[in-house]
Amino acid sequence: MPRAFEPELVPVLPNHRFDEGALLRYLDSHLAGFEGPCRVQQFQGGQSNPTFHLAAASGNYVLRKRPGGTLVQSAHAVDREYRIMAALGGTGVPVPKALLYCADAAVIGTDFFVMAHLPGRIITDPLIKGVAVAERDAIYRDLARTLARLHAVDPARVGLGDYGRVGDYIPRQLARWSRQYAETNLPQVPEMDEFLGWLRERVPAIRDETTIAHGDYRLGNVIIHPTEPRVIGILDWELSTLGHPLADLAYCCLPWYLPPDLNGLADEDAATIPSQAQFVADYCEQAGRDAIPDFTFFVVFSLYRWAAIVAGVYRRALDGNASDPRAIGSGERFKHIVKTATGLIRAA
Repeated sequence: MPRAFEPELVPVLPNHRFDEGALLRYLDSHLAGFEGPCRVQQFQGGQSNPTFHLAAASGNYVLRKRPGGTLVQSAHAVDREYRIMAALGGTGVPVPKALLYCADAAVIGTDFFVMAHLPGRIITDPLIKGVAVAERDAIYRDLARTLARLHAVDPARVGLGDYGRVGDYIPRQLARWSRQYAETNLPQVPEMDEFLGWLRERVPAIRDETTIAHGDYRLGNVIIHPTEPRVIGILDWELSTLGHPLADLAYCCLPWYLPPDLNGLADEDAATIPSQAQFVADYCEQAGRDAIPDFTFFVVFSLYRWAAIVAGVYRRALDGNASDPRAIGSGERFKHIVKTATGLIRAA
């Protein structure tokens, strides 16, 4: 597997250090089959819940924990991540095996969970440079179909019937993200109010649907098989809930709308990957649904939500408890997202 697709491991960042001895003692007594010694390193990147690689005598594991410091209420819910991954384990939806959740903050400072380490490729470049063109096409097509398979899972059948409220997902999300954006206490941007008003005006015309929604489904949040063009694990379930499936789909389509400096494709030669229309068609074929009206609405919704999330990342960077030291650049990223959304709503 090319090293370019391997997640980068670094020493644990100073603001994310914890008592590794206490962790080892806890895992020795609570995680079946675990044997030390254990080397702890941190995965580079990721702006939300700090994630660590545990190389133990009994094998490799991944630990995700809530960050320390003052946090936006309801964010960083590692307990929900663990719950949904455990629930999906037997459904055919590819997820790493969830092994243990610890709610006791006395162990390492916050609650955390442990999952099995799943070797594979993490691909963040939307053009997937470095692999054959035919494989790029197959990866995107499986990415679309895997999302449709997730949306086909009956929440009640896997014990997730109470994982979120049923119905009115879009208006509830608009209320949530407008509130969390306000809670960042950053200088307010008038365009954010414009987006919010534009979306709220159009909500009544949107067909209400409810499925399991990942909330951050994209190429960089899945593990691709080391040698085959298929998804073997979906990661980062922090924002998952019961929600509208087309919000998930539109969010995954954002690279086709974004410029390269936002890891997008809008100004790039994307002839070596499927078009957005093909990606949506693959999803619809797997999901058994017709073409999607009002798709621009869901794209703008995804941009508004993403802008609010990035504003939160920037706030944590200013406060000194972001998961990645590069998070301070999120202020510029926020401005680019706002500019993209502005262009869409004024062209609609």
